[in-house]
Amino acid sequence: MRKVAAIISAAVLATSLTACGLNVNAALPYDVKPGSIRPVPSLQGVKVTVGSKDFTENIILGYIAELALSAAGADVIDMTNIAGSNSGRQALLNGQIDLMWEYTGTGWISYQGNTEPIPDERAQYDAVKAADEKKNGITWLDYSPVNDTYAFGTTEAYAQQHNLKTNSDMAAFLKQHPDQAVFCVETEFASRQDGFPGVQKTYGFPATNVKTFGTGAIYSAIAAGTCNFGEIFTTDGRIAGLNLRVLDDDKKFFPQYNAAVTMKQSFLAAHPALANVLVPVGKALDNKQMIELCKEVDVDGKDAGEVARDWMISKGFIS
Repeated sequence: MRKVAAIISAAVLATSLTACGLNVNAALPYDVKPGSIRPVPSLQGVKVTVGSKDFTENIILGYIAELALSAAGADVIDMTNIAGSNSGRQALLNGQIDLMWEYTGTGWISYQGNTEPIPDERAQYDAVKAADEKKNGITWLDYSPVNDTYAFGTTEAYAQQHNLKTNSDMAAFLKQHPDQAVFCVETEFASRQDGFPGVQKTYGFPATNVKTFGTGAIYSAIAAGTCNFGEIFTTDGRIAGLNLRVLDDDKKFFPQYNAAVTMKQSFLAAHPALANVLVPVGKALDNKQMIELCKEVDVDGKDAGEVARDWMISKGFIS
């Protein structure tokens, strides 16, 4: 979801991939055998270049797609770990990659230029899919339950102590105890109308002390008690690693960022079986599972490809 990034040239893209330990046109470094995903005759030997952004969740999703396609018989080329959302997007538009996982909110706001998100997941997906097909010839396969959006987090102990499950619970509690309204947020989130000012207005909670941190520091600040509540991403592995609780955005203020595979319409038209292979895999994921997968990488230090492979095996998609 990480929304803001600079567009870079093809030469810089290749350099960044090499710097991350990957070579352009690198083969998938895992031996993949079919499981419930069986070889698909129409995909045998078809070259499919899979890209991803450079944060843990999207890299894992990229590997999951590669493993699924390999099991189906495609000739997969690994170009995961592209620096920045716009860089990956440009690689897709320019034909340097054939597909990548994208987020509905990113497509709607960052790429289509809309300022008002659509609260309903399905409606947001339908809108961005239609707009992207019309304007750019990019189609979106059906979305996954994985929704990497903003939320407020607190420690599990604090949440249990004060019976906090939703943002409305938080608002009611803080109205009674304004001295507890200590928040840690990013500088940009602190001033954006789709960030702190907007969500505060929607839920009506006080903000006695608002501290600004870098994204990564917020998680540890919550865990250490520096702030009682903090801005987090809903699928971050540090949620599990630091035993945090994600408060439910029960009024649906924050934009929806469901993950979906994107590719050129012409590529899907040439290889329609791609949807049959990839959509069921995406549907098998949810935020709880993604938090654990990201934790294995970011907290436990495992390789993202191995984490993706183990999950695919555990679900029976591959063997």
